[in-house]
Amino acid sequence: MEIYTIPAATRIGHVHLKVTDIQRSLDFYCGLLGFELVMMYGKDAAFISAGGYHHHIGLNTWQSKGGKPAPKNAPGLFHTAILFPTRKDLAVIFKRITEANYPLTGAADHGVSEALYLDDPDENGVELYWDRPKVDWPLDENGDLTMYTRQLDVKGLLGEL
Repeated sequence: MEIYTIPAATRIGHVHLKVTDIQRSLDFYCGLLGFELVMMYGKDAAFISAGGYHHHIGLNTWQSKGGKPAPKNAPGLFHTAILFPTRKDLAVIFKRITEANYPLTGAADHGVSEALYLDDPDENGVELYWDRPKVDWPLDENGDLTMYTRQLDVKGLLGEL
C-alpha cells in the first residue's frame, strides 16, 4: 500500500460521548465549562459548541441511559482535549472550576502546552489546555520536539488574571 499523509489542515471536528444522564452532562459541559447548547435531538441527545459551531461535543443516552462508567482498564476514550485560545482563558476556567469545588484529576506543564485534567460526571476524561506558541516549544540539540510532564505553575497561571 502506498504511504499516505493526511492533509495538514485536517482537524478533529467533534467528539460524541455516550453519557448516562443528559441534564447532568449539560450541567457540566454548559453550566460549568461554558459550552452553548446548540440543540436537543429528542430527549436523549444534545449538541453543544463554542462560538456557534454546529457542535463540538455530542452527548447521547441511546445505549447508556442510567448505566455505569466504562472501566478505567478497558479500551476506550482516554480524554477529550479542549483547546483554549490563550493562557488567560485557561486561568479563567481554572478559577471557575476551583470556585465550584469541582475536583481536578491533575494539572501539568507539557512544554508545548499547559493542561488541567478532570472527569465529567460519567468519568470521561477531559483535558483543558492552551498551546504555547510553536517558537517556544522545547527542542533537543537536534531540533526534535521534547515534550515532558512537569508540575503546572498554578501561581503563574493565576497571575494571568
